[in-house]
Amino acid sequence: MEMPIISIIGRPNVGKSTLFNKIVGRKVSITEDTPGVTRDRIYQPATWLNYKFLLVDTGGLDLKDEDIFMSSIKAQIDIALETSDVVIFVVDGAEGVNPTDREISNFLRKTKTKVVLAVNKYDSKITKDNIYDFYELGLGEPIGISAEQGTGVGDLLDEAVDGLTPVDELEEDDNIRVTLIGKPNVGKSSLLNYLTGENRSIVTNIPGTTRDSIDSLIKYKGNEYIFVDTAGLRKKKKIVPGVERYSVIRTLTAIERSNVCVLMIDALEGVTEQDSKIVGYAHDNNKAIIIAVNKWDALEKETKTMRNFEKKIREELPFVTYAPIVFISAKTGQRVNEFLDMIELVNNNYNHRIQTGVLNDILNKAVLMNQPPSDKGKRGKLYYGSQVSVRPPKFLLSVNDKELFHFSYLRYIENQIRDTYSFDGTPIILELKNRVSPRADKGPKR
Repeated sequence: MEMPIISIIGRPNVGKSTLFNKIVGRKVSITEDTPGVTRDRIYQPATWLNYKFLLVDTGGLDLKDEDIFMSSIKAQIDIALETSDVVIFVVDGAEGVNPTDREISNFLRKTKTKVVLAVNKYDSKITKDNIYDFYELGLGEPIGISAEQGTGVGDLLDEAVDGLTPVDELEEDDNIRVTLIGKPNVGKSSLLNYLTGENRSIVTNIPGTTRDSIDSLIKYKGNEYIFVDTAGLRKKKKIVPGVERYSVIRTLTAIERSNVCVLMIDALEGVTEQDSKIVGYAHDNNKAIIIAVNKWDALEKETKTMRNFEKKIREELPFVTYAPIVFISAKTGQRVNEFLDMIELVNNNYNHRIQTGVLNDILNKAVLMNQPPSDKGKRGKLYYGSQVSVRPPKFLLSVNDKELFHFSYLRYIENQIRDTYSFDGTPIILELKNRVSPRADKGPKR
């Protein structure tokens, strides 16, 4: 099931970005006292109690402002209202009801989307005196909060998530979910059309044709795959106002609920900075990843073209060295079957579990070949390990002191695991835990 979306809207400089940062738990949105600083959406996964959702920070909205930025923000929020499950409308309690607040509330009352009214700056006496005035907006009971201090934010989130589906009740698909990601016009829709054997997606040479995520069921060798065709993500300066902006969020939610992400690269363009950003989001969310170089049939080749191209990809995307690379043509079907076989392999790796005894054999051998580092006469000791989860494979290593295990040594341990079980296409998470000394449990020695 797709992750719910909660959007924060309101006129400029009422504390939307401060509230956004408070909910996600870190400073993501830029916050200044200058109205209009946040002109684009910022989105982050967030949790509250047993609920998980994608939180969206939008630019300040002034329906009467004819400035080009304001018209762009108005277009954003039009789409946000259509696609969000919940909208948090933030107002400035210290200033009181503003004419723009009335304009926005008139707009919000016409939507079927759930709206929660948050009166910010509730830590000031004047806001407590003004809060009852906000009932006139006709959006239900106003909830007093202090986005800066966190006061009332829990009550606000209780109301926002009420009616959403808790994490433990979300439906899990038995099918393998494969999300096609990449820049516009790299052939995602063409590949989907080839796989389905029908023109399920509109294919043109105009970047950005796919505005929404499209799901298609593909059956291959007894397996069923749900392929998700997403809108291409382009550089912010090239994003036009309107529907395309919000399609970015749809793409990110599609990545969140996928098993395997396929980064499609245009063979004629090569790897770009935007490719790095797109696959970086999938990597940060610990998704299995395949790199598919499309339009390979259109590239003039020499003896080592494929090898050199792969080397270039590894240089440009060093953080996803685990991702296998396949060279395809969505137009002719070149290596598409190999691509489908690779999806099955990568998904199996993503769900693979190593027996504890076998894992510790690997770790013991690794330690014998290369001792853990030492610092000031104290050497690191790796006692044992166990795999605690899959999707992605996560290993818990018991050690004497986590501070002694540098990133480079953990990379060495990861490589030793991969030498035995390739885990192609999937990240590996190594988590360290200090082992408590037996004497610590028994108290001081007498």
